[in-house]
Amino acid sequence: MSGEKQDELNARGELEHPHRFASDYHAPVLCKTVVNELITSANGIYVDATLGGAGHAAAILEALDSKGRVIGIDRDDDALSEAESRLAEEIASGRFVPKKGNFECVAAILQAIDISEIDGLFLDLGVSSHQLDVPERGFSHRFNAPLDMRMNTGDALSAASIVNEWDEREITILLKKFGEEPRSRRIAKNIVANRPLSTTKELADLVRQSVPGSQTSKALSRTFQAIRMAVNGELDALERVLESSSELLRLGGRVVVISYHSLEDRRVKRYFRSGNFQGYVQRDIYGKKISPWREVTKKPIIPDEAEIAGNPRARSARLRVAERISEHASER
Repeated sequence: MSGEKQDELNARGELEHPHRFASDYHAPVLCKTVVNELITSANGIYVDATLGGAGHAAAILEALDSKGRVIGIDRDDDALSEAESRLAEEIASGRFVPKKGNFECVAAILQAIDISEIDGLFLDLGVSSHQLDVPERGFSHRFNAPLDMRMNTGDALSAASIVNEWDEREITILLKKFGEEPRSRRIAKNIVANRPLSTTKELADLVRQSVPGSQTSKALSRTFQAIRMAVNGELDALERVLESSSELLRLGGRVVVISYHSLEDRRVKRYFRSGNFQGYVQRDIYGKKISPWREVTKKPIIPDEAEIAGNPRARSARLRVAERISEHASER
């Protein structure tokens, strides 16, 4: 963000407090940084493709002028309901447009409302506080709840489908690939041997039996993360939305991504650095890098201690920024 609007907000101190836009639904992470890095034009069009509790969207809208717009996308009905209630006045004014959908379909969602070009795209990956804290959603091993984990509850695949229908080899690969769990084979074997499973407690108890001692907590987090990511197709969706961004953003527009584990952050870093997910850097005949992106952040931005103290779930957040340059731009 730049210009008079940023100066005005900073002068009033309204971007300073790390939890100002938090709600009971969700506490947005690195809110001030997102606003400062994302907004390049106060009257532009911005997409918050992981709307959640609309904390980031509210902060972005406050920083825009009367002509600026935010399109909010989420596949979770709870998130959309929360955002529509919180930002009802902005919906009435036309400055905020909520849409249900998977962010991998961002181009089609925007095309349906006659938007072909945007000034910025924001992604806050992973799971929201609300999804973790509502037992019946089945995202957390802290509760005894149905094995669900669907962000869109209308989807067919659930956590119960995976643990009860996939074979031992498939579950082992899943836990190793998406959870980076070193004891994936043992956990998968115990899951298959004790089927059917219907609750998060049953799954958590099996993980505890498989990985006793000091590594239990990490194994629980890795197992639930891996199954959740598979249920929701999270890494495939991330790659598709990043690929779409190079076609949607105006020259000079920015993508801001907050990730929470290495599987996500690695993909974002490689794509911003090279324009592909393999990390292969193409160069022209003069040895200059060819990429549609300029890395704004060579290293990720992380929350400070004050933010982490108020929101411990922010601890693992990593924010990266890239700016759209041109289709065949060369960069040293």
